[in-house]
Amino acid sequence: MSLHVRTPAYYSSALSRASRCKVWLKLESLQPTGSFKLRGIGLACQHYARSGAERFVSSSGGNAGIAAAYVGRELGIPVTVVVPETTPARARRLISDMGADILIHGASWHEANEHALAMLTGSDAFIHPFDDPVVWNGHSTIIDEVVEAGLQPDLVVLSVGGGGLLSGVVEGLRRHNLAIPVLAVGTTGASCLAQSAARNERIVLPAIDSIATSLGARQVAEHAFALLSKHRIGCAVVSDLQAVNACLRFLDDHRILVEPACGASIATIYEQVAELADFQNILLIVCGGAIATAEQLTAWRRSLASASAS
Repeated sequence: MSLHVRTPAYYSSALSRASRCKVWLKLESLQPTGSFKLRGIGLACQHYARSGAERFVSSSGGNAGIAAAYVGRELGIPVTVVVPETTPARARRLISDMGADILIHGASWHEANEHALAMLTGSDAFIHPFDDPVVWNGHSTIIDEVVEAGLQPDLVVLSVGGGGLLSGVVEGLRRHNLAIPVLAVGTTGASCLAQSAARNERIVLPAIDSIATSLGARQVAEHAFALLSKHRIGCAVVSDLQAVNACLRFLDDHRILVEPACGASIATIYEQVAELADFQNILLIVCGGAIATAEQLTAWRRSLASASAS
């Protein structure tokens, strides 16, 4: 039984006008937990439950923890989620409301992850937010649905942090023998993949300096980095302000609320970034996110615009 739902994919008139391309949306924001994370996290939890796990332990900047808490509740298995101090209060509340225990540790996801690993017992299963082949397999079902819908994009655009979504999308494309390139988008303060690609080495960011905390991995997964040499993957980086502006414009255009981590990839369309110049049919994965509100987005835009002007 799948815990995620099949999400719509449809043509966006608004984004097509903005980009002068044909843009289709894959609306992962409509998953029960608000993001694509439910696909991979759900599959991983079911896998480890069959192996006898008595508790799920996860580390998360927000959305993976929400997904783990949701799945644990559905399966009747206790969940503990370790989040960094930067995780918004809304995400913490959503995790707690689903019955999971939540611990706050460290300034970034890396510190939270180390703490989660240190607390594991023999009866626990560790649910990694992005670096697990089972998780990638779950995310790859996005492409299965795109193929079944008959869409034929010449580019897939998605947001990237640790690389779980990227790994799953490439797995799905390769399973269907599709040599479609991918544009992976980060924000200026959370751009470990783009910087790794530019240096041709898997770098570690000294810190995460972005409000897009869901992209807050200081180092991309080794598997995702290796894909740079196996699949045509481009990288783009947008500012926090561009990501927030994209969220608010997308809300006006589509009546759908997403967080800045998702707004990063949407921003490439509105901003007509150079990396899109050679493509005419774009599939944008609206990865979603449950940690932002319209009020918070407006406040972020105000503060970011003020900082930019000063």
